[in-house]
Amino acid sequence: MSWQTLYEEKRLEADQAVDQLTDAHNLILGMSMAMPPVLISALAKAFREERLPPLNVYYMHGSEALEQNLLVEDLIGRFTPRCLFLSGHDRKAIKQLSDKHWVEFVPSAFHQVGRLLTQHIEPDCFMVTVSPMDKHGYFSLGTNADYGASVIRKAKKVIVEVNRYMPRTFGECSVHISEIDHLIEADTPLSEVAEAQASETDWAIARQVAAYIQDGDTLQMGVGGVPSAVLQQLENHKDLGLHSELFCPAMVRLIAKGVINGRRKRLMQHKHVFTLALGDHEMYEFMDDNPSIVGFPASWVNNPNIIRQNPNMVSVNSAIEVDITGQINAETIKGTPFSGTGGQLDFVRGAFASEGGRSFIALHSTAKDGTLSRIVPQLAGGTVTDTRMDAHFVVTEYGCVELKGLSLAQRAKALIGIAHPQFREQLETQARELGLIGCH
Repeated sequence: MSWQTLYEEKRLEADQAVDQLTDAHNLILGMSMAMPPVLISALAKAFREERLPPLNVYYMHGSEALEQNLLVEDLIGRFTPRCLFLSGHDRKAIKQLSDKHWVEFVPSAFHQVGRLLTQHIEPDCFMVTVSPMDKHGYFSLGTNADYGASVIRKAKKVIVEVNRYMPRTFGECSVHISEIDHLIEADTPLSEVAEAQASETDWAIARQVAAYIQDGDTLQMGVGGVPSAVLQQLENHKDLGLHSELFCPAMVRLIAKGVINGRRKRLMQHKHVFTLALGDHEMYEFMDDNPSIVGFPASWVNNPNIIRQNPNMVSVNSAIEVDITGQINAETIKGTPFSGTGGQLDFVRGAFASEGGRSFIALHSTAKDGTLSRIVPQLAGGTVTDTRMDAHFVVTEYGCVELKGLSLAQRAKALIGIAHPQFREQLETQARELGLIGCH
């Protein structure tokens, strides 16, 4: 039997595909760009028509299609959304819902998500967007190896949405026609994520971080204006490497210039390693069929024991608030989920364990137009993304401090020193009240 014949046998219409879930309990959706929009629309229709049981739907970083079709008022109670990392689309949807607790948050470090979704949660079905099948019968997970590369091998049923706009990528991103149960075809242009425009404050922070980055370092960069600005500062560097949770447009420019070439990496030399990609059409085109860009599951990319194998690993991430002992909250606002646990702690630990490695947490000194300090006496809501034992460098527009080896008193003074000047006196008073620093 030819692969194309098998392909035709497994091809269905979207409504027929979702009808295969009548005996399922747990549905897992691909992450972000890999969320299949036509299947999601068909799911919404099936829930409204009561053709499906009340599924638990697990996912990370919801897409626009999820926001507009599934996370909507009239479907509350028809299924249970369980999110491991909220996107802007998730936050927008939740804000408009009458039941703010309908979307349930599941905490998990990113490198453990694949295990969580295959061992602790029974994956009855996995739905994901893939690139077209090649002559050998293989599809590619394209922009999203993340947990998809793990779940797709373990799910009882796999349904894919074949989309010619999904780039074909290498690494551990391939899935064979024999490994899937059903497919639909839907050529929908991938969503584009606008590159964050760095503010003056972002640039002030980025210049300080970039000063610590040396030729030959291997980089991991998070989302936002600061990481983008840091990358723009590195155009005169040489032989940088990439081992990053995220692949983004600013990285493409440095690869094209030969600045990022992976020459000095110890692990996956000359390869640009990622687990998920968020960007624009130009970036997707650059990734397509490019053997230097390799996607691997987050269970490998984000594993601190893997990260540490490249010397001089540099991790740059953001935070919502940092307390004056060095505890870092990067996921909640007053205890309410804003984004998620994600892979920040994975890279904070992996980078510091690397020979010569450094991890940076970058944040503006204030929020809400300067009315709130983001250097705080204690974290609001009690959420700790990175423990005070893990914190390495913390950077605001007012300075960069290294916390490793500092006492609680030294940490308090150092972090107060990079807070916005208008809050420093108040923070000193609060530090004394907490017994962190003396009266003199």
